[in-house]
Amino acid sequence: MAEPVRTVAGPGEARFEVNGSTFVGLAGAARTVAEAEAFVEEVNAEYPDARHVVPAYRVPADEGRSGADEAMLREWCSDDGEPSGSSGKPALNVLVQQEIRNVVVAVVRYKSGPNLGVGGLARAYSRAVKEAVEDAGVVEKLPRERFAAAVEYGDSGTVRAVLESEDVEFDADYAEDVRFEIRVPVDEASALRDRLQSATSGRVDLS
Repeated sequence: MAEPVRTVAGPGEARFEVNGSTFVGLAGAARTVAEAEAFVEEVNAEYPDARHVVPAYRVPADEGRSGADEAMLREWCSDDGEPSGSSGKPALNVLVQQEIRNVVVAVVRYKSGPNLGVGGLARAYSRAVKEAVEDAGVVEKLPRERFAAAVEYGDSGTVRAVLESEDVEFDADYAEDVRFEIRVPVDEASALRDRLQSATSGRVDLS
């Protein structure tokens, strides 16, 4: 049976000053590399005048691959112009040490006043991530598997009804046919596939 994983419950924010420099820590949930990078882009856009925006994330590595669960992680960080090892790695280490995943953080810094040094920067960036994660809240969730279900419009209501009756996250794309991108607890994925096949008399295309 799959073990629960720790992740953030929602968005979180922290703000404080150290020797004249202002730090803003931001945290959010992310299921894919694309979602994590979009979060960082949004932060950069929201704080265009910031001296540095230091990102870090831990998300499933198999982005977009149907049938993949969330066991494999991609861990990434950047110093964004800060001295090497002073910011990105300390930010990521907080997530690793707390065993938090499916998460992205970005720490914004407005610099004024004296230099903080590598040690001072590392402490400030770590603190920003810790406080942002604390503000977001940490919860345990079962790891999820991703797969797609494509049907013609006539079966789309049946498929949606099945998904809405289960512990399932999904997005629907209505084009020439209807494609559901599904995320389901790993232990329940096989049974859900069987139920979708049965409900549509085998007309659903699972991938």
